[in-house]
Amino acid sequence: MIFNRVAILGSGNLGFSIAQGLESAGLFEKTSISLAEKNAHRKASIEAMGYTITEDSAVAVENCDLIILVVKPWQVDDLIHEIRDVIDPEKQVVASCVTGVTSSHIYKALDKTLPFFRVMPNTGIAVQESMTCISSFNASKEQIASIDKLFSSLGQVIFIPEEQMPAATAIAGCGIAFALRFIRAAIQGGVEIGFGADDAKLMAAQIVKGAAELILENNSHPESEIDKVTTPKGVTITGLNEMEHAGFSSSIIRGILASYHKIEVNK
Repeated sequence: MIFNRVAILGSGNLGFSIAQGLESAGLFEKTSISLAEKNAHRKASIEAMGYTITEDSAVAVENCDLIILVVKPWQVDDLIHEIRDVIDPEKQVVASCVTGVTSSHIYKALDKTLPFFRVMPNTGIAVQESMTCISSFNASKEQIASIDKLFSSLGQVIFIPEEQMPAATAIAGCGIAFALRFIRAAIQGGVEIGFGADDAKLMAAQIVKGAAELILENNSHPESEIDKVTTPKGVTITGLNEMEHAGFSSSIIRGILASYHKIEVNK
């Protein structure tokens, strides 16, 4: 991999999750990760964990060959204004995890042409289980391979055209929350039928983990795995049908579409 030092500008939940994932994957030591954060309380908390962190984003990018932008959409222009003069297109690569902000917007704000990636991970990146979608611009094969290696060590990666990024945000970025809401509901159901909250939580989380591994390891369709656990007049099909009568699948689809349309409206 060609990246030796990384700057992560914005150390909120996602930004710090990326830092933790990079370190736990063994890609970067804490000393090779430079963080920027304006919130004094959060900065102090992260600094106490042994990370290098500063309020000055321009300082954070010094001597870093990969710069990752992880701020809110309305903060990105101020951030780029802060770092624009110190960015070296010959030596640095920029990646943006900023939702809804296009490559053309970033290039216009930087007023420079340089290797750039739009990256949409989710917070599973902290435990090396993200679903990350990436679009690349003006990057060499070596740079693309390095970005692929970096984020592949933190979960699954697919490269997509930029026009699919809103859809990727809705299903991969928002989708982890949808999956967590299922787990929460399963915990509540488990408690109602007699399990303690901790046991119900373990069972619900492991159920989802096991289901996901079946699909990923077997490259199978969910329905083929469902067929393995449903029998005529059985309890599983009874429960599934009751969920479908209540709109289980349609509510998930409608939720994904609602998130997607919200992104499109806010372009």
